[in-house]
This record gives sequence, C-alpha cells and structure tokens, in this order.
Amino acid sequence: MYKITGKNTFEVAPDTNPAEGLLDGTYYHLDIEKLDGRTWHILKDHKSYYVQWEERSEDGKTFTLKINGQLLELNAKDHYDLLLEQMGMSAANTAKATKLKAPMPGKVLDVMVQPGQTVAKGEGLLILEAMKMENMLKAEQDGTVKSVNVSVGDAVEKNNVLIDFE
Repeated sequence: MYKITGKNTFEVAPDTNPAEGLLDGTYYHLDIEKLDGRTWHILKDHKSYYVQWEERSEDGKTFTLKINGQLLELNAKDHYDLLLEQMGMSAANTAKATKLKAPMPGKVLDVMVQPGQTVAKGEGLLILEAMKMENMLKAEQDGTVKSVNVSVGDAVEKNNVLIDFE
C-alpha cells in the first residue's frame, strides 16, 4: 500500500489485480496495462487514462507524471514511511539531530553506545521493546554520543530523550 499526495490524496495497492485503494477517502479499483517501461493505460470508472513517467527524484519519493498530456507532481510514501510517520519519526525531520527521542512508549532492552563514542549513520544505538516487538533505534546521521540518559530495563514514554549527541 502506498500513499500518494498531490492535488488529491490516493492510497493505492498497485500489486492487486485490479489495483485498488482510496481516492480522497472513496474506494476505487483500476485496470492497469503496462504499455512500455514508462507508459501505462489505466481504466477507472470506464474512463481511459494514459500515464507516463516524466521525472523521479533520486530517493524515488517525488515524481512527475504526464496524465493524458497534463503534468502532475506527486509525493509517495510506502508502508515503511507511513509507519515511521505514525510513530512520530517522519523522514521530513531531517535537521541535524542532537537528541534521540523515544518514538513510542516502551522498555529499554539494550544500550549499544556510551558517551564519547563516535557513531555512523544507520548504526544501532539501542533496542526498545514496544507493543511486544523489539525495535532497534539507529543513528540518523554521523555523530558523537554526548550522554546516554537511559539504562537497560528502564521504562520510557514517547518523546523521552534517550541519547544526546554533540
């Protein structure tokens, strides 16, 4: 399932046949035929649309389509983006992070860093158990740990500061 925003908001499951989803909250289904690597023919409510890829950002999240000759710029979020957004960890929050905050209430199972340690983007920092799942919280960018504010076994609430960075 993808959420696509532009002039309208779409939720689409493109891998179903026919594709289905929501358009501004109303259920729909689409018959999609791929014509070539960049063009599709789509039938929706007995109306015909020719859709062609024009441009896509490097991260694949923003793209421009030509639909029946009209350009349309869209933003896409896959189920991982939507889950992160739901947990308060939106990818839009890309400013230099000086704090790692708990994305949800939980229990600290493991702390894998200590003050003064240099970490690389994507490196595991700690494991938080929430909703009976173990969630590894990772560094959003390269940096140095200033302080670790939790210990193994601590219960934390959403937005508690777990680690400070220099």
